[in-house]
Order: sequence, then C-alpha cells, then structure tokens
Amino acid sequence: MAYQAVIGLEVHLQLKTKSKIFSACPQEYHGAEPNTFTDPFTLGLPGTLPTLNREAVELAMMFGLGLNCDVAGFTQFHRKNYFYPDAPKNFQLSQYDRPIARDGFLDVTLEDGTTHRIRIKRAHLEDDAGKLTHPTYAPYSMLDLNRAGSSLLEMVTEADITGAEQARAFLESVQAIAQALGVSDATPEEGKMRCDVNLSLHRPGEPWGTKCEVKNLNSFRSVARAIEFESARQARILDAGGRITQDTLGWDEGGQKTFLMRTKEGEADYRYFPEPDLPPLDITPEWIARVRERMPELPAQKLERYLAVGVRAADAQTLSLSVPLSRFFDEALTAQPRPDAQKLANWLLGDVSGLLAAREETLDGSALRPAYLAALVGLIDAGTISGKIAKDLLPDVLAGHDPAALVQERGLSVVTDTAAIDAAIDAAMAADPATVEKVRGGNAKAMNALFGPVMKAMGGQAKPEVVRERLTAKLGLS
Repeated sequence: MAYQAVIGLEVHLQLKTKSKIFSACPQEYHGAEPNTFTDPFTLGLPGTLPTLNREAVELAMMFGLGLNCDVAGFTQFHRKNYFYPDAPKNFQLSQYDRPIARDGFLDVTLEDGTTHRIRIKRAHLEDDAGKLTHPTYAPYSMLDLNRAGSSLLEMVTEADITGAEQARAFLESVQAIAQALGVSDATPEEGKMRCDVNLSLHRPGEPWGTKCEVKNLNSFRSVARAIEFESARQARILDAGGRITQDTLGWDEGGQKTFLMRTKEGEADYRYFPEPDLPPLDITPEWIARVRERMPELPAQKLERYLAVGVRAADAQTLSLSVPLSRFFDEALTAQPRPDAQKLANWLLGDVSGLLAAREETLDGSALRPAYLAALVGLIDAGTISGKIAKDLLPDVLAGHDPAALVQERGLSVVTDTAAIDAAIDAAMAADPATVEKVRGGNAKAMNALFGPVMKAMGGQAKPEVVRERLTAKLGLS
C-alpha cells in the first residue's frame, strides 16, 4: 500500500510596522549596511526593557480575523530560551500557550477545481532573529542584526495538508490575504514570508509516523520541491525497514535535497516562562470591532464579486489573489461605458500581462491607465477597431496613450464600406482561381484561404463579419 503524507506548515510573516516589535528602532532595513538598524534592546544589552508595538498587535488581530480565527481576549508573551549567534538576548519573546489568534481555517481551491479546508491551529506574535551568512569555503560566518527584533507573526496549521499542490495553493492564499489586508508585504524573495514544513508518512489505517521539519524555505517552489523530496526520502527509509528520527532539516536549493541540521528540540528544551517585563494583554471586543472595521475586502470576497459579474472561475481566482491586478481591474470596471468583465480580464491577464512580462515590467510600474484598457476593449466591442488593430495599439496604450485618440489620429477605424471590401475580394479571387473552384465544388472550408488575403489587403481594418458575409455571397454559398 502507498504511503500517505501528513503535512503541517509554519508560516512566518514580517509585519508592516514602522518600528520593531519591542523597541522604537526602525524596521525597514532592506538595502542598508549590516548592523546599522539596531538599538540597545535589539542587541540584548543589560538593563533594556521591551515596549510592545500596538500596530503589530492590531495587524496580527486583523490577520487572525482574515483567517477566520478566534482572536484571544487574553494573550501573553513568554521567553523562549535558546542560544544561537543570531539571537543576542539568548531568548525570543513569543506567545506560548496564549496566542493572539487560534482555531481558524482557510479554504483553498486547486487547479482541478476541488476545494480543501486547511485548519489554522494558531497565530502568534514574536520578534525575529538576525541573519547569519556563511561564505563559501570561509572558516567563519557573518552576522547581520538588522532583522533582529522585527515584528513577526507565525501562523501554524493543523496537519491537514496531503501534498505539494495543496501546500502551494495554501501559501498563495495566505500571501494574498496578507497583502490584501496590508498586514505584510509577504515577499519570500525579501525574506518577509518564510515557511517551515513538518512532514511524516504513514500507511492508510496506521498511526501517523515520526515527523521531520524542513526549515526556512523562502519560495513556494522550494516548499513544493522539499515536500516531494522529503516524502520520497522517508518512503525509501521505511521500505528498507529503517526508522525515521525527529530531525530538523535544511533545504539545499542547489542540490534540491534536504540535509540534517540538528536533532529536533523538545518543548522542554526552550524552558518557556512568562515574560516578566511585559504584562498580559487584554483584547476587548470593542478593540476587535475597531480592527474589523479597518479591514479591506478579502480575496474570497473579491472572488465572489468577480464571479457575479461574469468572470470565469480560473480568471476570477487569479485576479482575486493579486492586489495589483484586482486594484487595476476594479478601477477599469468603473469606466463608462462599462466594459465586459470577461473580455477585460482576457486582455489584462493575457496580452497586457504577457507584454509586461516580456519587458520585465510590473503593472504598477507601467503607465497603463485602467480607463484606457477599458476604452480599448470598448472600441473592439463597438466594432470601431478589430482585435488585430487593438493588439497593434497595445504598446502605445501601455505607454499611457488614449486608444480612442490613437485610432482617430491614425485613421484606424474598421472599414465597413462594402464597395472597398468587394474590390479586395474580387482581387483575391482573381489571384487564386484554384481555391475559388474548390469552394464552388463543395469545399466550403477552403474559403479561409481567400479570407486572409482580403483582410491583409484591407490592412486589417475591415470588419471580419462583413468580409465573411461578402465573400460568401461572392462565391455563391448559402
């Protein structure tokens, strides 16, 4: 019998606070020289005391509400003791048995259309560690404490995930929620969203196996690859009669494999005890209500709204998971006359996204105006221009030009003059009498060989429906 994987994820999000979670030291250190965003508390100097960042608390509350969690009325910080070079205090301030949010869930939809519910065990606040870098072949490591003390939210799932695709879909949804709420940039490439994978195998009907933890995965692709590799590794050991030990593993991106870091610590090894310098926090229902009022629309709500206006499910899902795409799409939908929602989605997710990708540009960084893309779609719908002309105009529209003005300046309106179209058809038929005979002999599909030359002769400006209608009449077809 095949093995079944049991997977739980731990997701770390760096919160969008101006200062670190327990001190006034600025948090946005990206691009700065190492060890320049520190202060006495971050460095763990004797006599320094923590002061809790209120905005970090409210962002954590908001994220918990976005994940359908119960936000705690009472929460408390503990010291999680461990000795490591990137933790100057020799402990982490975290929430142990009283997290700020717990018992939530997130429904994720896979590519095959199936929906799976992933339960959220808890979400808690803590301060981040610094960063160690290990130069190749060097007999030393380098420590950067700019990240130390940053506002961090850790979210832990129940072991409800069974494979790489579910894990990827879940992480995409978490990222979308964090970005939509403004809780975190949630950019793995900048280290603002990191993931640990806990995975074990068992045969159906048997108890769960011993889990291993793969630490600090910084891309969704790495998460998927780590799950696939670790599942195969554990299966080989079990098939050979071996035993899985509870280890902490790293991920070798170059070799695409896990490697042993250390034997997994137990809870007792951290010697948790309540933080004596921070009082317990009482979160009142009134405070929760004020935070809830600040919450913008969630991706799931956007998805329902897009489906309601006629956008296909797959496209609606893509739009709802991206803050830049959904923001642009919503603004374009308000243009007058209102464009067809699905056609607008087709252009935004197809031609526009493709051209931006080819240029290595982002939607936010381009000069494209939502009203101008809506106008381009409207010109096609009104029969003013053809789809081909619209594609030719797109680079200029992307540069910020009004498509209606471009059409007028360049004389690009669709030609509906039947005399001009008839003349082009006569020329095409005269140039290809063999195809004309095929069509008149009963091969109606051969007419397409004449349609192309007619459209080319008209510079792509003839209305295709009119060309096909006149061509059918000229050939004597019913």
